[in-house]
Amino acid sequence: MDAIKFTDWQKLDLRVGEILEVNNHPNADKLYIIKIDVGDKKINLVAGLKNYYDKKELVGKKVIIFTNLEQKILRGIKSEGMVLAADDENGKVVLLTIDRNIKNGSKIR
Repeated sequence: MDAIKFTDWQKLDLRVGEILEVNNHPNADKLYIIKIDVGDKKINLVAGLKNYYDKKELVGKKVIIFTNLEQKILRGIKSEGMVLAADDENGKVVLLTIDRNIKNGSKIR
């Protein structure tokens, strides 16, 4: 794996976000549309978590959000960031969460 410069790492805007709402994507079987509070605003993400999490388990969860990722239209829906997860490549996907309560929008350093 290639090393990146510290100045490149500083360009990433990673924040604590709270999942407010989860809906099925109307044009994709494996995708959810997720509304997340990232402190100063609420954003929508499209995430391929349907095979790993039930909607009810996601609502209220505090997760790590990549907020300055270039926005993208995924199957007709705008995604304004990315929720971070670990993938063991054997079918297990787990969201990155925090171990204590902290304000939505808190910066990951």
